[in-house]
Amino acid sequence: MEDTKTLHQQLLEAGVHFGHLKKKWNPKMLPYIFAEKNGIHIIDLNKTIEGLDEAAAALKSIAKSGKKIMFVATKKQAKEIVAEAATRANMPFVTERWLGGMLTNFSTIRKSVKKMLSIEKMLQDGTMDSVTKKERLTLTRSKEKMEKVLGGISQMGRTPAALFMVDIHHEHIALAEAKRLGIATFAMVDTNSDPTKVDFAIPANDDATKSIAIIVTYLTAAILEGLQERAQVKENDDDNVNEDNTDNRGRGLEITEEDGEGGRRGGRGRGRGAAAGAGAPGRGPGGGTGRPGAGAGGRTGGGPGGGNRGGAGGSRPGGPGGAGSRPGGGAGSRPGGGGSRPSPAKH
Repeated sequence: MEDTKTLHQQLLEAGVHFGHLKKKWNPKMLPYIFAEKNGIHIIDLNKTIEGLDEAAAALKSIAKSGKKIMFVATKKQAKEIVAEAATRANMPFVTERWLGGMLTNFSTIRKSVKKMLSIEKMLQDGTMDSVTKKERLTLTRSKEKMEKVLGGISQMGRTPAALFMVDIHHEHIALAEAKRLGIATFAMVDTNSDPTKVDFAIPANDDATKSIAIIVTYLTAAILEGLQERAQVKENDDDNVNEDNTDNRGRGLEITEEDGEGGRRGGRGRGRGAAAGAGAPGRGPGGGTGRPGAGAGGRTGGGPGGGNRGGAGGSRPGGPGGAGSRPGGGAGSRPGGGGSRPSPAKH
């Protein structure tokens, strides 16, 4: 309650309650008019506080969602105040002149912004040093002219989510474009304007500098609060993601160690299997020594004249003595054959 009284007193001291002359009033502003004094309408500050709180809550929600809010105020007494507030909140603004189609024909406006940025880059990196003095002067003047009108929206990549205006009677083109695109509209509405044209109307004096300053400062504080909450939520999400990644990396190490142990066991098993599968050379009574087979294991031969039976390789012919095989004396086997066969001994 104390905050409401304090705000009420601040609004009263800033002259927010002063409206226009009675003959200039708009009948749709009747619910927001408190009384008439000396031919001037007096705005009900309780209605002003209600509209201000609703607009601040909505703008805070929009800023928290990460969307842009454009400030529009081309009136002389509101230019500096709105430009400073928008810059502090890092929001786009228009304070010089509203170009027709700035929202409805945003793609063309964006081309002009890119041209302005390219000229600025050329001036900074020294590219303009190679051109003539007249061309450099022409480009510099063109850049200054575009920066004056488009400087506030140079960082805006798409149409904003909301539009805040100081005087809808003065900014009727911007209001019409916003309504056509379905953009939410917030505005300071005086007694000579139609409050039903905007989504969030703030009944207030839109001509006095102090009145504009207190309203804009209040709404800017709400936007900054929304941006701060968004940054905190994003930071907490990043911390949670980092913790999850750390846990996953730890579990991955454990699984890798178990898999490594299983792989070592499997390797030892395969080694034993390979050793068991290799063929061992056999010797027979004929003296021939067979080579082990290249593929499957060999079997040693026994008995008279028995060599070994290899898988793919042959055995050497047997030496003299003993029962000879068919290719010569001794217990040799056929060259390249599977194994040796004993032949009858000659007497």
